[in-house]
Amino acid sequence: MTLLSTAPTPPPPAPPAPRPSAARRSLRALGPYAYVAPFFTLFAAFGLFPLLYTAFVSLYRVELQTPGRMEWRGLDNYVALFTDTYFWTSLRNTFTIGVLSTVPQLAMALGLAHLLNYRLRGRTFFRTAMLLPYATSVAAATLVFAQLFGRDFGVANYLLGLAGIAPVDWQTGTVASQLAVSSIVVWRWTGYNALIYLAGMQTIPTELYEAAEMDGASRWRQFLHVTLPGLRPTILFTTVVSTIGATQLFGEPLLFEGSVSGGISHQYQTLGLYMYEQGWGFFHLGRAAATAWVTFLLILALVGANALYARRRSRQEEAR
Repeated sequence: MTLLSTAPTPPPPAPPAPRPSAARRSLRALGPYAYVAPFFTLFAAFGLFPLLYTAFVSLYRVELQTPGRMEWRGLDNYVALFTDTYFWTSLRNTFTIGVLSTVPQLAMALGLAHLLNYRLRGRTFFRTAMLLPYATSVAAATLVFAQLFGRDFGVANYLLGLAGIAPVDWQTGTVASQLAVSSIVVWRWTGYNALIYLAGMQTIPTELYEAAEMDGASRWRQFLHVTLPGLRPTILFTTVVSTIGATQLFGEPLLFEGSVSGGISHQYQTLGLYMYEQGWGFFHLGRAAATAWVTFLLILALVGANALYARRRSRQEEAR
């Protein structure tokens, strides 16, 4: 008797998956845009529109008492701005205070970050303490520093008296008042930048430090030839951010003496104070808008100069 083996029959092929409709494909294509739409909506409402409207207002004569009455002036607001001696004074003060606050701030932050990068006792405590000045409000910090730099009973003049130096009128002298305002900025932002530098240092490979140590490099040499080159993008970022912050400085000089004029002779009036004085002191909203746009263009120029300098440095290093 012959047994016949029959091969199993293959299963029927699965039906093809239905192709998504054109509407569903379009929805999938629009999905990523839906995720980023809230950001661009908020940016357009609170960033782009105020910027463009400020440029529009800067071409008109607008008074604070009658904001609905606008008179076309063209570039007259800018002409009046550039012929005002107090504008140039505020621009010079902004540059001076920016240098006095940015350079020591970033240098001290770099040194503190280098110290905290090593294994120290209480490292977590010191890192947390670094953020306390940044967490303090501008009003509280400025009012405390105004008392410290008081002419008659300030701690600064007391310490100068112990060294045999005559008391300094910190709110009247040009250099003294600018140093006092700059010290507030340095105190508030040094720890913040130090933590940024510390985060950048921890991304540098430890093999580079080990190789430098094997070659006999001291810690100072390691800092110069390993840490600084590795931190160049971070240093550029903090420089740009600090430059923007110095150009927009407003709260510290305003609260230091409580005057929008920046002292009796405008000795520490910044561009932010000048804009506030034009708009809410003299009620010239058009000229205040022109000041805002000049400040915006100045920030763009400074950021562009920093970017060009960084690009040139990188090209020089690649050529080496």
